Amino acid sequence: QVQLVESGGGSVQAGGSLRLSCVVTGNIRSVKDMAWYRQPPGLQREMVASITSAGITRYADSVKGRFAISTDKAKNAVWLQMNTLKPEDTAFYYCYAGDVIYRGSDGIARVATEYWGQGTQVSVSS
Repeated sequence: QVQLVESGGGSVQAGGSLRLSCVVTGNIRSVKDMAWYRQPPGLQREMVASITSAGITRYADSVKGRFAISTDKAKNAVWLQMNTLKPEDTAFYYCYAGDVIYRGSDGIARVATEYWGQGTQVSVSS
């Protein structure tokens, strides 16, 4: 089974920092894209930062210069370093993995379009 295991959320005051971690577990062969999304209270889920297997990154305008996404392809892990946090960064943060090639319990290789983590809460107080 493929799972995304997240950690690192919590509560912090404005101006503080947090680092989110996400590991793709299972018999993984490769992961093409990884990203972090967030869903603020009462709003839709939005992309925060993404990174391709080639290392190309994208950021939402609201987090440029404050957040940094990074990966370790060998560990199938992705991190989101969040600095200078603002109250408007308060949200549930979700890890995303796209085009995951894995080997099932029957030994057959499969491709899954997308996987999502369970989410981790980030709360920023003013």
